[in-house]
Amino acid sequence: MASALLTPEAINRLALELPDWTLSKGKLCRQWKFNNFIEAFGFICQVDLLAEARNHHPEWSNVYATVKIELTTHDLGGISERDRDLAIAINDLGGS
Repeated sequence: MASALLTPEAINRLALELPDWTLSKGKLCRQWKFNNFIEAFGFICQVDLLAEARNHHPEWSNVYATVKIELTTHDLGGISERDRDLAIAINDLGGS
């Protein structure tokens, strides 16, 4: 899917649209805390299906019950509409 980088104004609007996400080093970032590893891993599996369907894969880490996700469009060198859309889809999954 073709995509373009978001404008600085559009990136600033993300704070209103995605209040649980932060901007850090040119990436959209969010962290979740679950009750245990199984819940965290189940969430990762759900995100994997979203990412694979969009052919847009996050940077993430999982330490026991904590999942951290960072979104950026590497081939464009910043945040694009693909990152925004995946963040919205991930939010729709729920989670803590």
